[in-house]
Amino acid sequence: MRLRAPLGGFLIVTAVVLWHRLFVLRSPAGGAHGLGCRATDALGLCGAVAGLSAALHNPVLHMGRASILPPAATIGAIDPAITQADIDMTICRPGYARSARPSYAVSGPLKRRLMEAEHPGEASADYELDHLIPISLGGAPLDMRDLWLQPRRGRANAGDKNALAYVLWRLVCEHRVPLRTAQSAISRDWTKAYDTYATPENLARFRFRHGNEEHD
Repeated sequence: MRLRAPLGGFLIVTAVVLWHRLFVLRSPAGGAHGLGCRATDALGLCGAVAGLSAALHNPVLHMGRASILPPAATIGAIDPAITQADIDMTICRPGYARSARPSYAVSGPLKRRLMEAEHPGEASADYELDHLIPISLGGAPLDMRDLWLQPRRGRANAGDKNALAYVLWRLVCEHRVPLRTAQSAISRDWTKAYDTYATPENLARFRFRHGNEEHD
């Protein structure tokens, strides 16, 4: 009896690993049916293993979803002065985000207060004071509805969101994605927006390099 639970867990993990390898080899877009699950079994063991495999394969999304999204109070806020009609003269102008970002004299104390309230005892360097809707996409620089502490390590971290922000900024400024569409996508669920817009092709096309944080 004592061995039954560990053995069961081992078999499940083994199944996930094997199925994950099939997922990588057979279907990058996959889904439960793409892995060969019958429709009637999509919610059974086959579907469950397929879902775990998809989570392992996805570079951003993972099972601890709540921990990678901002708090419920952080819903995003925009600068009403930024509109689609004037993006070429505002957010798409080189240096705009840097000029609109609050100075460290303002953001530093704000970050410390949030750290004390939300992550007491943790290192401030492990978190980034992030604008959910980036300033480069018309986010409000000092509206608390747009600010949160995002981890710099682990999956779906601040670096990943910076990559998304850069890609969306380029797409908006090339008039390929409307400003409001980009703002809505990144504020609703930035990990889903990442899967949609920060594709390997777009990251390569726009030559994203870490250090482009001014687009946050």
